[in-house]
Amino acid sequence: MPQTHTMTIPSATRHLGEVRQFVAERAAAEGLEDEMVQELRMAVEEACANVIEHAYAGDASREIDVAVIADDERFTVRIRDEGEPFRPEAYDTPDLRELVRRRQSGGLGLHLMRRLMDQVEYRTRQGVNEVLLTKYRDGQPAG
Repeated sequence: MPQTHTMTIPSATRHLGEVRQFVAERAAAEGLEDEMVQELRMAVEEACANVIEHAYAGDASREIDVAVIADDERFTVRIRDEGEPFRPEAYDTPDLRELVRRRQSGGLGLHLMRRLMDQVEYRTRQGVNEVLLTKYRDGQPAG
């Protein structure tokens, strides 16, 4: 039976530390290895920062809902917002060499999340955007 823990934060970067700590504590309580915990922290921070910057365009009066869902097979962080939806099909993987050459930062959030997580899913339903960041306990889904 999955265990679910939730929190809600205002859409402001000063609250990202609270989310990192919440996720890290839940992941550690579930027995995840330190490396997995750190990868989750980084991916969750990127996802929440993307909501703040892109979905809510910096509007700190909006909220971000975060849920940690853990079972025997996986550890998933679900992040929900009611802002502008992200369209993953319109996302182009950045050319890292070109970004470095131009000394440009930004644009790496989704790329980083995909590298850190076993699975990254986006959905939008009835005005609610959801990103699911999943780590499988053994590195891959069962079956």
